[in-house]
Amino acid sequence: MAVDPILRIRDLSKTFVSKDAKNLVLSNINLSVDRGEFISIIGASGCGKSTLLRIIGGLETASSGEAIFEGSAVSKPSRDRGFIFQDHRLLPWLNVIENIKFSLPPNTPNANEIALEKLAVVGLSGFERRYPRELSGGMSQRAAIARALANNPKLLLLDEPFGALDAITKIRLQEEILRIWNVEKITMILVTHDIDEAVYLGGRVVVMGSGGIDAIHRIELSSPRNRVGADFARQKSAIYKAFFGDLEAPFTYTI
Repeated sequence: MAVDPILRIRDLSKTFVSKDAKNLVLSNINLSVDRGEFISIIGASGCGKSTLLRIIGGLETASSGEAIFEGSAVSKPSRDRGFIFQDHRLLPWLNVIENIKFSLPPNTPNANEIALEKLAVVGLSGFERRYPRELSGGMSQRAAIARALANNPKLLLLDEPFGALDAITKIRLQEEILRIWNVEKITMILVTHDIDEAVYLGGRVVVMGSGGIDAIHRIELSSPRNRVGADFARQKSAIYKAFFGDLEAPFTYTI
């Protein structure tokens, strides 16, 4: 039985127009995402990957083509599509639970209980009355994840959410988002420039070049994934070669 994708991107292009020039950042993008998938999109800075994510989220409009979410063309943001940015974007004058509740529709019944539930999901129970200035970077991103989950989105879009964190916190939050994906069964699309992160989290890795999709790699690894194993290294090498051709990949692994 065929699976009906939750998201279809058809012939999508995006050009930014300034007074002096036109800049084509996305050209003829085609991609389908199945319900419950975890997709990683990887590419160098300026390749258009974040712009693509913003179009899916309704924060940008395509110049041509379309993104179709659950059968309808995306034209504006929706609570069915949660968004997590590189920086947490918590409102500094609100405490953690107030930041979570702020994302809910006005007069939401049981808003307090919903916020507490999502804070428990991300491991922040007991911190609901703290203000953003009282949180570490990792805790702030956990709060941002809880805020994105508050509306029970069907699709969660992650735009380099761990890029500004130290290496240890980054790994811990990667584990956390993977746990949430397994428990909540939300479709997730992650934009990153980190090959290790893309392979560790994604079921498929979409490799973007200058404005387009160069390759799509299906990651055939058992769960939980072993970051230091030979199979993981081979998957990373395949992605590396998609960027750098025949240059020797730095992920060789021998026993």
